[in-house]
Amino acid sequence: MNDSGSDLQRHATDTWQVIRNRFGLIVLSFILVFAAAAILTYIMPRKYRGRVEMVIERQPNAVRVFDRNSDAPGGFWPEYIKTQIETISKPETLYPVIDSLKLQKAWELPSRQVALGRLRSSLDVQGSLRSDFVTIEYYDQDPKLAADIANAVAESYKTQHIKVTGEQKRKSLDIISEQIADQEAKRRSAQERELEAKKKAGIVGDWIVGGGSTLQAGAEIRGDKEQTFMSREQMLLSAERELRQLESEQELINKLSPDELISRAAALKLDNPSFINNVTKYQDVVVQRDGLTSNGLGRKHPMVAGLESQIETLRGFILEAAKEHVAGLEGRLATTKKTLESLRTDSADAKTEVMNMSALYKEYKSAKDEVALFDATIVQMRQKFFDEDAGMKLIKFPATVYATAEPESRPSKPNIPLNLALGGVLGLMFGVGLAFFLEYMDTSVKSLDDVEKFLGVPVLAVVPKGVGILHRSSGFNPDAEAYRILRTNIEFHRKTPDANCLTVVSGGAGEGKSTTMANLAYICAQGGYNVLLIDADLRRPSMHRHFDVSHTHGLSNYLTQNIRLEDVVVRTPVENLYFLPSGLLPADSAGILNSQRMVDLIADVKSRFDLVLIDSPPILGVSDASVLANEADLTMIVVQHRKLPRHMLLRVKQTVENVGGKVIGVVLNNVDLASDAQYSYYTSYYTYYSPNNPVSGDAKPSRRKKRKQAAVADVGAPMQPPPQQGGDVF
Repeated sequence: MNDSGSDLQRHATDTWQVIRNRFGLIVLSFILVFAAAAILTYIMPRKYRGRVEMVIERQPNAVRVFDRNSDAPGGFWPEYIKTQIETISKPETLYPVIDSLKLQKAWELPSRQVALGRLRSSLDVQGSLRSDFVTIEYYDQDPKLAADIANAVAESYKTQHIKVTGEQKRKSLDIISEQIADQEAKRRSAQERELEAKKKAGIVGDWIVGGGSTLQAGAEIRGDKEQTFMSREQMLLSAERELRQLESEQELINKLSPDELISRAAALKLDNPSFINNVTKYQDVVVQRDGLTSNGLGRKHPMVAGLESQIETLRGFILEAAKEHVAGLEGRLATTKKTLESLRTDSADAKTEVMNMSALYKEYKSAKDEVALFDATIVQMRQKFFDEDAGMKLIKFPATVYATAEPESRPSKPNIPLNLALGGVLGLMFGVGLAFFLEYMDTSVKSLDDVEKFLGVPVLAVVPKGVGILHRSSGFNPDAEAYRILRTNIEFHRKTPDANCLTVVSGGAGEGKSTTMANLAYICAQGGYNVLLIDADLRRPSMHRHFDVSHTHGLSNYLTQNIRLEDVVVRTPVENLYFLPSGLLPADSAGILNSQRMVDLIADVKSRFDLVLIDSPPILGVSDASVLANEADLTMIVVQHRKLPRHMLLRVKQTVENVGGKVIGVVLNNVDLASDAQYSYYTSYYTYYSPNNPVSGDAKPSRRKKRKQAAVADVGAPMQPPPQQGGDVF
């Protein structure tokens, strides 16, 4: 959460920074676009509005024969409204307006098509999202003509809509008439098929001959033959059931032994009274015999023997009756089989006849149902035809006008407040967009991160915009703190104390290189260093102006003539600071700089001074700076904020390194703190710790001022060797 909040704050700060940096461009874009909008609004013709408000009535698009809800419009209602709005602006609607109001002649146009284009360009038709209201607006410089055209467009729409709808209904009625005639022809054909099928099936009126069944449309037809067939089928089923019972009983009797037959005689259910009586007597005698036997009487006892004799007699009667029953069962079985065969033959014949009659009945029924369907369809179509034919005589208007157009007293176009507001908004948006586009396209150095990312060297100091020559200012100057930081960083970044010769280069002219060197020399001299400042820019020297000395006698003279160094070095008003002017400009500056005498000069001054600072021309385009970068111990690059593209700065560094120079760091110069607030912390404490601040003030500025005033008298005088730890500089 904290990271996202800090990122958002950083993005907001960057955005505001871009707006501040390009504020002038944004204001200029706003003024230009707003002025353009104001001028266009002023020169635009004043037009009056004719406005008609009406409600589109919900009407069907065409006749619907089988739709009970035919009053609803075809399709979805929003699409219907949209279609009607588009219809209002079609040529079929607008051409009658042009002809009725004679607009082609009034506008003095060559053709109706041109008049149509002009009419359309000023016509605006809009619909409401949540209601059926439609507004027709027309704009013209003549208020009466604008109102007349708007009213004429509404009337033309209604007239054309009625005309088109009437034609559609007439075509639909013609189609319905043709369909009715076609349905009647099909019904007559179905009636003929019905009559023929009726004759084949023997149907008189609505009754089946000999059957008595009533015929109705959609009902199932049944005749007497079908009923007879059903009766025979039932008899056939009964005979088959009886045959199966007889066969089962015969099979059971044949499997029984005499004793089993006697014991199961009661289960046979014979319709013979004597058989049943004998079975009963037989069972009683057997019970009596078993009773005597159980009382101890033997089989030869007269009573037991008599009962045995009765048992045998009754057994004979029972077996004889069973044989007679089996014989009768065989006769019944044979009779039943003959009856079954006869019934099967008759049933097959009846089934064939019933199927033939059923086909005739179905054919008749289908023809009768088809006739009924045609009758219902024809009735419905005729009813719809009569309704629509009557509706043709009662014309329903497609729209109801609730507000007719009237001439307005004030023009509606142009809308001055709206145009100016849009111009202001568009101008502001264009300005901001252009600012961000230019910021995106700008590849110059904008921040310390850019320097360290693309050059790979540290930023030694950030110098604010508008810093002048420090030794000319009186009192405490907060900007001097930037050069103190530069001095400190140089001390920490040089590896050995012997590396005390520093040259400064830049990619182009006007980046503040000479001013940076003059102020750095001043600050180092204030810090107690014996400093020699050499103006080695032998093409366009400017360092002598900072110290108000002449450059006619200096470095070029020393390198080309046999003179002493003391004759060309000048003592400056600043204590411990000495200056070697450029001298007269030679024809070959690179040649004399790239000489042994120059090498000897650098070695000599390095041994006499604590710090040697060499100003050079821009390194891109001339070779002087490359020679000096090779001969000096360290090279410092001065980069003007938001000036040179990044790839050019990279080229500067590569040029220095290619000649054997060592880049110690970069000074980011001329930073506009008012527009680049991200650098404000570099200088925010300078004023806070100013001696003029009551909280931290002291008497140092006054002493420094006195010391500076005492040194002014030495400006322009030849350099005198100052004391230096037990000896002079020279």
